[in-house]
Amino acid sequence: MKAVVMAGGEGTRLRPMTSSMPKPLLPVANRPIMEHVLRLLKRHGLNETVVTVQFLASLVKNYFGDGEELGMELSYANEEKPLGTAGSVKNAEEALKDDAFLVISGDALTDFDLTDLIRFHKEKGAMVTVCLTRVPNPLEFGITIVDEEGKVERFLEKPTWGQVFSDTVNTGIYVMEPEVFDYVEADTSVDWSGDVFPQLMKEGKPIYGYVAEGYWEDVGTHESYVKAQADVLEGKVDVELDGFEISPGVWVAEGAEVHPDAVLRGPLYIGDYAKVEAGAELREHTVVGSNVVVKTGAFLHRAVVHDNVYIGQHSNLRGCVIGKNTDIMRAARIEDGAVIGDECLIGEESIVQGNVRVYPFKTVEAGAFVNTSVIWESRGQAHLFGARGVSGILNVEITPELAVRLAGAYATTLKKGATVTTARDHSRGARALKRAVISALQASAIDVRDLENVPLPVAREQTARGSAGGIMIRTTPGVPDSVDIMFFDERGADLSQAGQRKLDRVFARQEYRRAFPGEIGDLSFPSSVYDSYTGSLLRSVDTSGVAEAGLKIVVDASNGSAGLVLPSLLGRLGVDSLTINPGLDESRPTESAESRRAGLVRLGEIVASARAAFGVRFDTVGERLSLVDERGRIIEDDRALLVLLDLVAAERRSGRVALPVTTTRIAEQVAAYHGTQVDWTTTSPDDLTRVGREDSTIFGGDGRGGFIVPEFSSVFDGTAAFVRLIGLVARTQLTLSQIDARIPRAHVLRRDLATPWAVKGLVMRRVVEEAGDRHVDTTDGVRVVEADGRWVMVLPDPAEAVTHLWAEGPDDGSAEALLDEWAAVVESAGR
Repeated sequence: MKAVVMAGGEGTRLRPMTSSMPKPLLPVANRPIMEHVLRLLKRHGLNETVVTVQFLASLVKNYFGDGEELGMELSYANEEKPLGTAGSVKNAEEALKDDAFLVISGDALTDFDLTDLIRFHKEKGAMVTVCLTRVPNPLEFGITIVDEEGKVERFLEKPTWGQVFSDTVNTGIYVMEPEVFDYVEADTSVDWSGDVFPQLMKEGKPIYGYVAEGYWEDVGTHESYVKAQADVLEGKVDVELDGFEISPGVWVAEGAEVHPDAVLRGPLYIGDYAKVEAGAELREHTVVGSNVVVKTGAFLHRAVVHDNVYIGQHSNLRGCVIGKNTDIMRAARIEDGAVIGDECLIGEESIVQGNVRVYPFKTVEAGAFVNTSVIWESRGQAHLFGARGVSGILNVEITPELAVRLAGAYATTLKKGATVTTARDHSRGARALKRAVISALQASAIDVRDLENVPLPVAREQTARGSAGGIMIRTTPGVPDSVDIMFFDERGADLSQAGQRKLDRVFARQEYRRAFPGEIGDLSFPSSVYDSYTGSLLRSVDTSGVAEAGLKIVVDASNGSAGLVLPSLLGRLGVDSLTINPGLDESRPTESAESRRAGLVRLGEIVASARAAFGVRFDTVGERLSLVDERGRIIEDDRALLVLLDLVAAERRSGRVALPVTTTRIAEQVAAYHGTQVDWTTTSPDDLTRVGREDSTIFGGDGRGGFIVPEFSSVFDGTAAFVRLIGLVARTQLTLSQIDARIPRAHVLRRDLATPWAVKGLVMRRVVEEAGDRHVDTTDGVRVVEADGRWVMVLPDPAEAVTHLWAEGPDDGSAEALLDEWAAVVESAGR
C-alpha cells in the first residue's frame, strides 16, 4: 500500500515560524515534524509515499529528496494553487489509482498503529476509513459520530460548544480505495469532510471510523508546538530521538559539547555539535538545535531553539521559540510565549515580552523593551562602528558575508582604481575574514596591497605610503572569540566620524559598486615591509646616545606579530637585547588580563636576574607597551604614562601633550614643571590622534599602554614608543625607578556600573543636576570638580550597557568615597 503525506499547508497560525519555512519542516526535538511522520509510515511498511506540496515546495523537496536517506521512495505532487484536502490528493491520482492508499498530514505528530488501521479498513470492506481520536476540547476539529459497527453516521466541521455531541474527532488520517477519486473534481478546491464525505454518505457508500489509541497532536498553534516538544521529551509519544540519554531524560546528540559545570535538568534535548558552556543552565522541556552555542550564565526553561542560534552570556529564555540563525546577545530576556523568527538579532539587555512575535530578519536594538510584535519595521542597528571599528563575535556577529559587505561598502566610498592596504593578526579567524575582504575589494575595482600578518602599527605606517585607506583584522583585545575589522584613512589613522558615517550610509543602503570584468583590482604583496618600517622609524626618532650607553634590555614579544619587526629593529639599534616569546602562537591571538599580568611578572624576574636596564612587553599586535623597571618591578600602565611624559617633557621643555580627561591631574604638574602644556581630549583614540597630528604636540598616551610618538606617527605605536624610550633613557642616564620615584603618587580609581540602555540619558541628566554649583567639564561625559580639587567623571559606554566612573583624590580612601557617592547617584537614576 502507498501513502500520501499532505505537506502543502502554509501554517499561517504559526507565523513567524512559518514565514520562511513550511510547517512540515518545523523541528520537533530537532527533527522536522514530517520526518517523524515518514518514519512512522516506514515502521508500518508504507515505504512508497507521495508528498503533496504547494507552499515553499522547493524547501520540502530539497530536504527529503527521493527519500533514500530514510530508506523510502518519495515522489512529489506539486499544486500550482491550493486545492483543498481532497483536491491535493486528487492531484496525485496517477500514482495512487491502482490500490488502496493511506492519507496522513505532514504536520501532525502521532504514533498511531497504522497497521491496525489498515487491517480495520480491509475487514470492514470500507471505501473510506476515517482515523478518529478522542480529545478534551473538540472545538478546533471535525467531530465524527460512528455506530456500534464503526460506520460513520454524522460529520460536523469545527462546531460550537452548543453543537458538540462527541469528543471523537477526525485526525485527517484516512485509508481510501481509489474509487473515491470519482467523487473529486480535478483542478478544483475540494475538501474531504465538507464536500466528498457528505456525498458518499448520501449515496450510502461504506465510510467507517476507526478510533485510534495513542498520541496525536495537531501542531497548529504556538502553544501546541511547544507542547509537542514537551510531550516528546516526556516520552508521551513514541518517536525516535537522535543521540544518547546521558542521564534520565537528558538527551545529547552526536558531537555536542556540554561542559561538566553546565546545569542540566531534564527532560531536555541538546542537538548535534551544539556547545553548552560552564555555568549555563538548561531546564525542563528545553530543546537546543544543531550547532547552537549557549554561553556562560545563560538560562533556558521550556525554550525551543532552532539550529545555528547563538545565546549570549546571562541571557534568559523562558517558554519561547527561537528561529534558526538568530543571535541572542548578552543578558537579553525573552519571555513566555514569545516567538523570534529566523535570522534575527536580539541586542544585549533587551527584553522581548511574552506573546510578542518578532518576524524574520529583524534587529532588536540593545536595551530595547519590546512589548508589541515586530512585523514590518527593520529595527536596524543604530551604529555600525564601535570603539575598535566594527567588532563582534566571530561567525556570530562578524561573518564572512558581513566582511564582504563591509569591504564592498568601504570600496564604494573610494575612487575606482584606488589602492587599499590590508593586514591581519596571526589568528585563523582574521586570516579567513581577510581573504573575504580582499575578494570584495578587488570585485569593486580596488587594487589591494596585502601585508598578511604584521603588527598593527606597521599596517598603519604602510597604509600611509600612498594607499587611499586600509583594513586591519585582529582579535579583539582580551576577547578571543571576537574580532575587530578596523578601517584606516589615507594617513593610516582610524576613519574619522565623517568617514564612518559615509561608510555606514553605503552599507545601510547596500548600494555597492561592482567592477566590470576589465576593472577587477590587482593584488600585490609588498616586500621588505619590516626594513622599510624600521628604517623610517629610526630616521624619525632620536636615538642619539644609545650606542654609547651600552644598555641591556629584555623584550617580550608575547608570541604575537609584534615579534616580527624586532629582528630588523634591534640589530640596527645597537643595544644588547634579550627577546623572549618571539614565536607566533595561533592558539593565543590575544591574552586575558591574568595571562598578561603573569607575563609581566615573569618578565620582571628575567630583567632582575639579567641586570637589564628595563624590560618591555608588547601586546600581541604591537600597538601597546608595558614596562618593568631595572629591579623587575612592574610599572603600571597609568604610571608608565607619567614616566614617559616626564622623560619627554624634560628633554623638549616646550610643546603640548595629548592626554584623555580620565588621566590623573598629576600629569599637569609634571608637564608644567618642564614647561609643557596638557591638551585634554576625549577618551576616544580618534581624538588623541587628531591632537597628535598637530605640529606642537610632542607626546600622547591613554594610560593603558598606548603611546603616540608624533615625530613618527600620530597613532598608538608600541615599537615607536620603545625606540623613543631607549633614546630617552640612554641620554638621561637615569633608571626608570629613579624617574618613577620623583613623580608624585596618583590616586585615580575606576568603577564600572551596569546601566540599562533605556536609562543612560536619565543617568547623565541626574549627574549634572547633582553637580549643582560645582565646576562641570563636559569634554567627554561629565567631570565634576570639587572645590578641593578632587574630581569624579561619569561616562556612559557607547557600545555596552555600562557606565564608567573615575575619581581622583589625595589618597585612595578619598577617591573611593567619591566613587561611592557618585555610584549611588548613577544607580538611583537607573532604578
